[in-house]
Amino acid sequence: MSAAPLPPSDLDPAIAEAAAKSRAWPFEEARKIIKRYEKTGYPETVLFETGYGPSGLPHIGTFGEVARTTMVRHAFRVLTGDTVPTRLLCFSDDMDGMRKIPDNVPDRAALEPHLHKPLTAVPNPFGGDYESFGHHNNAMLRRFLDTFGFDYEFASATDYYTSGRFDPVLLTACERFDEIMAVMLPTLGEERQATYSPFLPISPKTGRVLYVPMKHVDARAGTITFDDEDGTETTLPVTGGGVKMQWKPDFGMRWAALGVDFEMFGKDHQTNAVIYDRICAILGGRPPEHFVYELFLDDKGEKISKSKGNGLTIDEWLTYAPAESLALFMFQKPRTAKRLYFDVIPKAVDEYFSFLSAYGGQDAAARLSNPVWHIHAGNPPEADMPVPFAMLLNLVSASNAENRDVLWGFISRYAPGVTAQTHPQLDALAGHAIRYFEDFVRPSKRFHAPDDIERQALADLSDALAALSADKASDGAAIQDALLDVGRAFERYQDPAKKSPEGKPAVTGDWFNALYRVLLGQERGPRLGSFIALYGIDETRALIDRALGGELAGDAAA
Repeated sequence: MSAAPLPPSDLDPAIAEAAAKSRAWPFEEARKIIKRYEKTGYPETVLFETGYGPSGLPHIGTFGEVARTTMVRHAFRVLTGDTVPTRLLCFSDDMDGMRKIPDNVPDRAALEPHLHKPLTAVPNPFGGDYESFGHHNNAMLRRFLDTFGFDYEFASATDYYTSGRFDPVLLTACERFDEIMAVMLPTLGEERQATYSPFLPISPKTGRVLYVPMKHVDARAGTITFDDEDGTETTLPVTGGGVKMQWKPDFGMRWAALGVDFEMFGKDHQTNAVIYDRICAILGGRPPEHFVYELFLDDKGEKISKSKGNGLTIDEWLTYAPAESLALFMFQKPRTAKRLYFDVIPKAVDEYFSFLSAYGGQDAAARLSNPVWHIHAGNPPEADMPVPFAMLLNLVSASNAENRDVLWGFISRYAPGVTAQTHPQLDALAGHAIRYFEDFVRPSKRFHAPDDIERQALADLSDALAALSADKASDGAAIQDALLDVGRAFERYQDPAKKSPEGKPAVTGDWFNALYRVLLGQERGPRLGSFIALYGIDETRALIDRALGGELAGDAAA
């Protein structure tokens, strides 16, 4: 995935026509922005924004907002013929106080004295050259976004508050303090109402972000008065970075200050969206168009959290799969809650290459519904992946490969002329497969010792494979037919309700499931005809011999 290039000035008329009708969700969202300005005309720049709370290490959900917003931005540019300048601002709320210490940082005790200080005033627990915890986490996010080549501008709340970028709107918030309170107080419990303030002063003495009531708000002077932690009455200007806003008013304030046109956020923000909008309007802004996406869940079905560190980190996905597969995961069903854990990776990888392979033969309308058009900003690369990721995983499993050279021995025989040099993406995928297998597949493999019927079926399968002619021994379809012929000879695997095209008994999935359990130590697997063509007839027969000799189940028991 690369930075979204400008659509060409002579955009294919077929694509332009299809875009006007496309129901793909990025186009649906882009049309909201077009409708927003159909009466007034466009501003100088249409601003897309994403927010990031750097209280913990960046996770994939954060990346998802940028990837999805980029897709909407590109759809908008295509629909408008790229005649309207656009910007994408990635905004980090790094002035937020550190309310708790994340579980996944080293030396948590060292951070305890810095609780409630702005994240950019908290020492960096990871060491290195970053001056604060907030700066470190911001850098982690930017590094990853840069590897994708996203076209974005990074913004720091600390910088915007301290530089005066927010000063005009903060002064307006002083003037309209009572209106903001009228919005916020009904949303709070009685106890919280007594101490609530949309302004959060930063203590001049302790450096902590204070959640204290205001004793006085002077709109003319642009100041607030409150009691500091030691009880001393203190007055601070709301400008210059000595004060920030509570997170709900901060949303609306930022939208008003920057003129944001589009922002998406997770479902956990949905009930607060009306609050953000009302405060934005109170402060003289126009609320942006929204897109609410469903939350990501970890392996236990719980919401992923930066502070808990559950779910997947950004770097972990890239350890086991190419970046494009992650972008696909973000594109698909954004309004549906999805598990974001290691076991979703193989499916995402193979689906990406499947969509890419289909793209070349599609018409304009189908292309705009194909995720790869959105992932690659309308310019997907040529599809050239001769071996699926799931197949590579099973090849690693069957061959006990510990390096890519072993895999390439099989691949080159299966696909003559295909090498690591001619297919670097396949070479990278082979490395991903080895790492994924070692970390997630091998520990869960459970080989099944064959029973008497399975033993006879396996012996027959070995004989059938040996009898294949040279041309059929490398033909996945021919091998699959041989597999079916062996399976249908056993009543256990026959499906009496169905017939093959030749009128023979159909074969149930139990036959293939048995082969997966006995030969690969897993419940599911690849299309076996294609896999055996890749792995080799002799190698498969040797694997069957090992299973019949008790070696595979014996190794698992050991």
